[in-house]
Amino acid sequence: MSFLQSMFSLSGKTALVTGASTGIGQSIAVGYARAGAEVILLGHRDNLQETADIIEQADGVSHQVIIDLSQIDSIKEKYDALLSDYQIDILVNNAGIIRRQQAVDYSQHDWNDVINTNLNAVFVLTQEVSKNMLKRKQGKVINIASLLSFQGGVFVPAYTASKHAVSGLTKAFANEWASAGVQVNAIAPGYIATNNTQAIREDTERNESILSRIPTGRWGQPDDLVGAAIFLASASDYVNGHTLVVDGGWLAR
Repeated sequence: MSFLQSMFSLSGKTALVTGASTGIGQSIAVGYARAGAEVILLGHRDNLQETADIIEQADGVSHQVIIDLSQIDSIKEKYDALLSDYQIDILVNNAGIIRRQQAVDYSQHDWNDVINTNLNAVFVLTQEVSKNMLKRKQGKVINIASLLSFQGGVFVPAYTASKHAVSGLTKAFANEWASAGVQVNAIAPGYIATNNTQAIREDTERNESILSRIPTGRWGQPDDLVGAAIFLASASDYVNGHTLVVDGGWLAR
């Protein structure tokens, strides 16, 4: 193995990726497996087999775990059982949901669902995973933020609030844990072609408006996040509390 390969290798590491059934989570999970990691695929439904099959075809190793991250009170109990089988070296908090409605009509139910999944679950799961990382004085936590960690958006007040908070939480954890050898960072994807953005892409006027602002002239693909995710999981020991934007240049426009 060359110096460059060893620098970014995840061989011997175990990575837990939430929301690994499709989109960004699936791409990161597969990318980690190809980089040598054993990957735990976490989802809230039994729909992780496609990701597991892709990893198997790449001669990687994965395991499937079902935890509903919106049920905050049950996360710790279920994660305790997970810890008895695995030692987590890398945590990717990718799972997230979005509900669209004008702010004046936004329901408390939708607000609670989004905040529980996108923020509270990140807090609780990171707390649990970090305990062992801090004892071993090594570990990587990577949160998936958003362009809406920096902007307000429209019709997505809960999502925007949750992603601003994820960026702040990343800094807060990093400040406490960097000296203990645990790096906490985030990736803020731009407009990525996933299930969450399908409705926007199908809106011709909105789609054209978005494309006109992206300097690269295209929507991002989930695989565009893999390089950043591997870097933050490997050769990033002096990177702490940073939100790495992968947006095709959107914020620079």
